[in-house]
Amino acid sequence: MRFEPRRTKTVSPRTRRLRLAGGALCATALAATLVTGCGQDSGDRTAAETSEAAKVLPNQTTSPSGSVSGSPSETAQLTEDQSKRKELLSTVKVTFDKAATTAVGEVSGGKLTDLDLEGLDDEDDASGSPSPTGSPTGSPSPDGASPSPEASVSPSGTGSPSPSGSAGSPKWVAEVVEEDGTAHEVTIDAVSGEVIDSAPDADQSDADKKELADRISKATQTPEQAAKVATDKTKGWVTSIGLDENDSKALVWQVDVVSEDYKKTTFDVDAAKGTITDEQVDDD
Repeated sequence: MRFEPRRTKTVSPRTRRLRLAGGALCATALAATLVTGCGQDSGDRTAAETSEAAKVLPNQTTSPSGSVSGSPSETAQLTEDQSKRKELLSTVKVTFDKAATTAVGEVSGGKLTDLDLEGLDDEDDASGSPSPTGSPTGSPSPDGASPSPEASVSPSGTGSPSPSGSAGSPKWVAEVVEEDGTAHEVTIDAVSGEVIDSAPDADQSDADKKELADRISKATQTPEQAAKVATDKTKGWVTSIGLDENDSKALVWQVDVVSEDYKKTTFDVDAAKGTITDEQVDDD
């Protein structure tokens, strides 16, 4: 019996290549499965963390309603009259109290009975809307008779004021009365503080003089005191003050105060007692 040699089973190069390629594909598929599983797990954790953070962040976010005042939306809410007041007051360098002191200094022994910032709430006056000649920071402080340090300007002026008496410069117009009732009109440049004009009232009658002399003798409260009473009630710029009788024939100082929102309030301050007897707010 003849035994034939055992035949060795050979594999062709093509078959070997196919087997190698198949193994590589399996390895790649396995790796992809592992990566996909890790990525999905990471995404789940990220979503959970985001969800938890969303519960906290809203409490740390500032609402738009907390925006600072003075925004363009607030400026747009000013009425026409308020805008005119803002424009005029932005040019004024000389406060009420400084103008009062200057006016009284022009008339020996005189007393102030009227002082107005010309053009404010007066549409008939050509100087009612002057071109700005200074920044708002140079305007009088809204505290009545006591100007802020920024508003303390020397008579020579530091804000490049318009020439004295020029049409574009705001003015204070005052009435100062002598003891016998003789009235003087004094005009002061509200930017430089210089006196533009000072002259006695040529149209005054004897009856007018008697009436004024009687009023100044009864007014124990000074205009500065009346202005302080008004601004203690409403902080703002004193833009007008006048000695007059109210509807009840009581002698009062009528004081106009423009507040920081540029609304105007008129106070009646008893000229003898120094108490507020009436208060009217101009809604315009």
